[in-house]
Amino acid sequence: MPSQGANQLGQYLPIFAMLVLAVIFGLLSAVASKLLAPRKPSKAKEAPYECGIIPGKEPPERFPVRFFLMAMIFIVFDIEIIFFFPWATIYRALGTFGLVAIVIFAAAVFESFVYLISKGALGWGPVTQPRQHPAVSPDRTTATTIRRVGLEGRSVPAEGEAA
Repeated sequence: MPSQGANQLGQYLPIFAMLVLAVIFGLLSAVASKLLAPRKPSKAKEAPYECGIIPGKEPPERFPVRFFLMAMIFIVFDIEIIFFFPWATIYRALGTFGLVAIVIFAAAVFESFVYLISKGALGWGPVTQPRQHPAVSPDRTTATTIRRVGLEGRSVPAEGEAA
């Protein structure tokens, strides 16, 4: 008669077998890739693949902070959904405590969402230009901004003439 400890270890045999099969598959795939892959590297093949677009040059600027902020907002809401699923499956067993806990959690996430909206984190429209100072105007030219000194009593040459 097998002992109780051996029976409990037998429950983990399928998991161990799956782990061994996964490692063997990974090793066989790596070896097959090294043996069967074509070995004609080119500049296009070694370039990073980005949605089918061949990069002609380096990007002119770095990604804006809003891009990463949007990614973090997405992650926060994904995590919120992940926490809602187990709560929804056993909400009756949790009772009032579970309801209060999830309301507090949802209120905290909603408050951060309202804060982000107020700061313009979700605004992806055209960037609004700040008001320009009156000194920066297309109406200002050298003729209107440079004071001519020492021209009293002399004729002023017209534009385009040599002095």
